[in-house]
Amino acid sequence: MEMNEVLDRLPRHLMDLVIDQPYTEYTAQDHAVWRFVMRQNVDYLQHVAHGSYLEGLRKTGISIDSIPHMYGMNRILKEIGWAAVAVDGFIPPAAFMEFQAYNVLVIAADIRPIDQIEYTPAPDIIHEAAGHAPIIAHEDYAEYLREFGRIGAKAFSSAMDYKQYEAIRHLSILKADPYTPKADIEKAEKRIEDIENNMGEPSEMSRIRNLHWWTVEFGLVGELKNPKIYGAGLLSSIGESYNCLQDHVKKIPYNVDAANFSFDITSQQPHLFVTPSFEHLNDVLQEFADSMALRTGGLNAVEQAIRSENTGSLVWSSGLQVSGTFSRVINENEKPVYVETNSLASIAFEEKELKGFGKDNVKKFGSPVGNPAGVGLSLTHMTDKELFASGMVDDEELKLSYPSGVEITGVLRRKIRKEGKNLLFVISDALVKYKDEVLHRPKDGLYYLAVGEEIISGFSGPADANAWGLSFNPPEEKTHKIEHNEISKSLHKLYQQVREIREEQTGFEAVPQIWNQLKQDYPDEWLLAMELFELAKQEKMNVEEEIVEHLEKMQNRIPEFTTRINNGLKLVDSNITNKSIGVEEI
Repeated sequence: MEMNEVLDRLPRHLMDLVIDQPYTEYTAQDHAVWRFVMRQNVDYLQHVAHGSYLEGLRKTGISIDSIPHMYGMNRILKEIGWAAVAVDGFIPPAAFMEFQAYNVLVIAADIRPIDQIEYTPAPDIIHEAAGHAPIIAHEDYAEYLREFGRIGAKAFSSAMDYKQYEAIRHLSILKADPYTPKADIEKAEKRIEDIENNMGEPSEMSRIRNLHWWTVEFGLVGELKNPKIYGAGLLSSIGESYNCLQDHVKKIPYNVDAANFSFDITSQQPHLFVTPSFEHLNDVLQEFADSMALRTGGLNAVEQAIRSENTGSLVWSSGLQVSGTFSRVINENEKPVYVETNSLASIAFEEKELKGFGKDNVKKFGSPVGNPAGVGLSLTHMTDKELFASGMVDDEELKLSYPSGVEITGVLRRKIRKEGKNLLFVISDALVKYKDEVLHRPKDGLYYLAVGEEIISGFSGPADANAWGLSFNPPEEKTHKIEHNEISKSLHKLYQQVREIREEQTGFEAVPQIWNQLKQDYPDEWLLAMELFELAKQEKMNVEEEIVEHLEKMQNRIPEFTTRINNGLKLVDSNITNKSIGVEEI
């Protein structure tokens, strides 16, 4: 992959998800699908999308006529401080958002098959490149995406969220493959239904994903009665973009309550949210973030970390950060007084692991929260002299009692200080009890006492990703590489001939021959017939009327093609090209 200054900033755990764009695997039919959708979208969206849409196409250099190459996009995107990478279908939501935080647009490399031209349940390059990319050229919106990424990547997921993600990814892979048996799809749909019926209390990630859906994917902006489109899901689907502006789709003023509205990816939306401006999006995001463990801390943060059943981090008021899979909290009066991990932990300060306090050394972590009883000063800010006066001396017996009933005895071996604050006490031969329960015995090894009056923050993932060895392992189930049969390959060759004629503006004499072969061997192939009609009309060929008559009969024979064919016939007269909207091909 060709790197640049934006991509160079990506942490290595995100690079694990990046793939090479399989550009040579796109067929001529794939490029024709891209061209049809893009011409149709531009023709309609220039009137109903936010004003930055067409300008964004120009700034990002996204071609109407052919699938964009990531290298070419990056050469232009870097001018506005962004970059793009290819990934294999759906990636974990936390990873998707973290890419955003680094100004990187994630693009699913696949393109929808022709039978899903209006809508695809799987992310594809039309949705990502043609939907997301144009709007990021707007400075206020780009800042919203960055901030959303920074906050969203810290949201706690639940164990059920992970199962739901895997099930949705599996279904999207099956649906994107035109050769998948119907029974397999029905089985995958049932699995999602069962999971969604047992999700339990919504997690932070599920709620912030709702905000993402109603803004980044399906957002409207402007006046409530006459909004404009900016969401990528709407910009990449002509059916959705038309439907969303009709009166039967309820328009709701956008506010933080949108986090409580779930969505269905398999059907058109019954309601949408309208933000008065892109700046308002960030105001709502900050309001939501104020309710997250990231900012509330306390018992909420600990319980969110435990419920995730995954790596999370808690931050003490001293600034100490502890990362691990938290498994238990003892609370009194709705405040955490003791927290534990179930296994390995890492101890850090300001996102840097403290030397010697990584997973290799900290096999398990447990610590009280609060100030010891009988210590009149804040333990965090006590000087060496004050610690000595209170009996906290290296290599001497230590006894601490907490108002909660936690008692610690042992030998103080080491005190860790940073920026004038006490962060951590290392105690050997420690016996730790809570009332009558033993929490740590001398045989359990060194005891790590976190210093801090309260837990002020909690977030998903480790504080120091590199030291932890964080990795978003590429999903085991890959998107299907479509294996076309010989009949399809022969059809794709016809598409390629037509593409070369149009691009080179030579060889028009072959059009009647291609048409005769198409109607004989592929009588239901509407898109290539449309492209042949476009060439025939341009050159005023005799086969022009015959092709139109064939397409009209196809509408009667296959009703679901009616809208596609009608829209295609209109496009032939619209003359939508890269040149007509000022896009320089990359």
